[in-house]
Amino acid sequence: MHLATAPLSPQSEGEQCVAIADATLIADLSGALYWADERLLIVSDLHLEKGSSFAMRGVMLPPYDTIATLGRLGAVIARYDPKTVIALGDSFHDRDAHDRLSDANRDILGALQAGRDWIWIAGNHDPALPNDLGGMVASDVGIGTIVFRHEPSGADGEIAGHLHPKARVSARGRAMERRCFASDGHRMVMPAFGAYAGGLNIRHEAFAKIFTPLGFVAHLLGDRKLHAIAASRCC
Repeated sequence: MHLATAPLSPQSEGEQCVAIADATLIADLSGALYWADERLLIVSDLHLEKGSSFAMRGVMLPPYDTIATLGRLGAVIARYDPKTVIALGDSFHDRDAHDRLSDANRDILGALQAGRDWIWIAGNHDPALPNDLGGMVASDVGIGTIVFRHEPSGADGEIAGHLHPKARVSARGRAMERRCFASDGHRMVMPAFGAYAGGLNIRHEAFAKIFTPLGFVAHLLGDRKLHAIAASRCC
């Protein structure tokens, strides 16, 4: 049994407690999820090397997405000091993206993995991850009442990614659209963590296949804190 080194209740506006299948986790403003009882940090859809993937097709983006994503990941790892990290699939933007990692970024990734267990969940963008990335590769992982996988099925106790949820809300004549955690207390879809990852509005029919229509909460990643808003209030 792992001893928690982080509190079970949030200590700042950048954290929110979320209950999933009798487990209490902390949704972090970065888009990561932390399970203190297991000293487990979860991130989803890093999409590393998306910029270089686009460049090969003639679409030029600033080539800094990987270093930016790894920098944000390093910050959240330093904050929680997890024993284990699970990356919920689509960690790399395509099947060859891991080969395009620079030596410097490989070193950064290795440093993030040092002293902890690391689990890569295979995604639809990276279904055949190599064994030289450090850590282990799995199709899904079960811990207690929770199952971690890439594509959501709607099962109880499931934490998944893939859909890159975002939500749009309007108030006082102004609109805000942000990435979000989508959860109904029984299951969760996590936001994409990658710098260049896009988003799918939670009003899309894909979410109706997972949750009771609009019967869930969007935890929006705001500027300084998370905002828990009923999906029915989002547009």
